[in-house]
Amino acid sequence: MKIIIDDKIPFIRGIFEPHAEVAYLPGGDITRDHLADAEVLIVRTRTRCSRELLSGTGIRFIATATIGFDHIDTRFCRESGIGWTNAPGCNSGSVAQYITSALIALSRQGNFHLQDKTLGIIGVGHVGSKVAQMANLLGMKVILNDPPRARDEGTGKFAGLDELLELSDIVTIHVPLYRDGEDRTFHMVDGDFLAKLKPGAILINSSRGEVVHESELILSPHISDHPLVLDVWENEPRINEQPLGLATIATPHIAGYSADGKWNATRMVATAAANYLGISLGEITSPLGNLPLEVESESLEDYLYATYDILQDDQRLRLSPATFEDQRNHYPIRREYHAYQLNKIPNSLLGTNLKMLGFH
Repeated sequence: MKIIIDDKIPFIRGIFEPHAEVAYLPGGDITRDHLADAEVLIVRTRTRCSRELLSGTGIRFIATATIGFDHIDTRFCRESGIGWTNAPGCNSGSVAQYITSALIALSRQGNFHLQDKTLGIIGVGHVGSKVAQMANLLGMKVILNDPPRARDEGTGKFAGLDELLELSDIVTIHVPLYRDGEDRTFHMVDGDFLAKLKPGAILINSSRGEVVHESELILSPHISDHPLVLDVWENEPRINEQPLGLATIATPHIAGYSADGKWNATRMVATAAANYLGISLGEITSPLGNLPLEVESESLEDYLYATYDILQDDQRLRLSPATFEDQRNHYPIRREYHAYQLNKIPNSLLGTNLKMLGFH
């Protein structure tokens, strides 16, 4: 058996070597020639698993260590008998941490209290649900929009998009990229969307870059009134510096890049590939341990921000937009809330909330 693996997937080296021939390659450089005699392909979004790449190769199973799978031609895979899997929810905690840090940073910059704001969440899957939980703990009012879930579960807890845009002080987007169909999200954030935002509303996109129509964003007469947080961009990694200049907080597609999220993704795809191959990997244990965290505060926000300062990532990208991909590939270790051990908490309510978020 031969397995081709993106060489930037962390923690995966050594897992398959006892069972198969393994080749590690840069994700964007994988070609049909590399796949000629390989059976399994383990990738990230940088590998476009298209008909052109896959046809005539030995690939029978693809595992992507990502939530999204729009880089996989699933129709061709189905027609060709190629199985595939993604890693749904693997980095949902990481993205929720990113959104929380962004909210806290914006509240400090804008001198407002999150408890006074309404957060609109577009897309309430693994990530959106955790963002909603976080917002509730921070005392925010939450409005949810998720058309597929509303159709399945009823509209009771879901608002329409226009209602959400009209009422939300902050709008955060957590949708998959669908280029067509009833739930199309490609270029969802266009001039009309921006015109419907509540005056002064903050817009956050950490889902897919193509969800935002960057040309219309740049030209919108309304955009100067809206603080922007952008983690994803059209045409990554060669990003347009005009939306970068418009953003209040800008980062290089790293919202889901906590070490814990990466480990979750690696564990999930390794398990899926092993199941396909019919091999046993034994117990796959995390290489990550817990860390102490010392915070002298009675504010939940101070504890949360102490685990991740989003403005450091913003500064790195602004200093060197051309190194976007390098910043992703060499992203500093970031740990999620459940990695931290607290030895002193000033009151029981704060302790209860911290425990709910996974702190030890």
